[in-house]
Amino acid sequence: MKWRSAHPEASTWPESLQSLVGTIIIAIFVVTFVVQAFQIPSESMENTLLIGDYLLVDKFHFGHDGFWGKVLPYSSVNRGDIVVFHYPVDPSVHFVKRVIGVPGDKIRLIDRRVYVNNVALDEPYVHYFRPHDTYRDEFPRLDVSMMRQVNGSWWKQMKKLVVDNQLIVPEGHYFVMGDNRDDSSDSRYWGFVPRENIVGRPLLIYWSMQASDPDPSPPTAGDKLYRFLYAMSHIFQITRWDRTLRLVH
Repeated sequence: MKWRSAHPEASTWPESLQSLVGTIIIAIFVVTFVVQAFQIPSESMENTLLIGDYLLVDKFHFGHDGFWGKVLPYSSVNRGDIVVFHYPVDPSVHFVKRVIGVPGDKIRLIDRRVYVNNVALDEPYVHYFRPHDTYRDEFPRLDVSMMRQVNGSWWKQMKKLVVDNQLIVPEGHYFVMGDNRDDSSDSRYWGFVPRENIVGRPLLIYWSMQASDPDPSPPTAGDKLYRFLYAMSHIFQITRWDRTLRLVH
């Protein structure tokens, strides 16, 4: 003879709790180790990535050194890869740039053209719109005065790494640049990206919205709420459908 509980929910709530805990653990694992959402905040990667693009970043692709790096099929960071990383000057901030030089490479820009190990790169993704600049477009230039955009520590370090007018990328570091070469805070201005700072690679633009006029002042809590409500109520009008669900290359 089988006994039925007078309160069926009494026997099912532990199962529901277990299922909820399992879902939370899986979500934490995915966010921690597999993917992360990221919003493009600046125009430095135009026209590959635009302000208003929302990305899913593949944190699993590059992995890390150590035991897991030996047993799992992680990929090396290569020239041409777009990477998301902790900004070396302020690790709390995430940047997204394209890898131009890997350890051991010799980097030089001549009249905006990038040369790696004396070979000119083919860069169809590059975007220019400003007049020629002596430091930005003829890098590295040590015979010019330090510009205000250049990090002071990097200016001192760079002088020690330039040989025959070429910048040598040290072991365990990467030289990165934005595709929008005229408006990108990148390795030319603050130095190399350490390997451990690299979070992953952009995988997918899961949503893209038309960028509003830039406001230099930090948004208040009220501003954020207003923008959120506006976006939700105008989502079909502001969505860039041609960019949504686009793979990043």
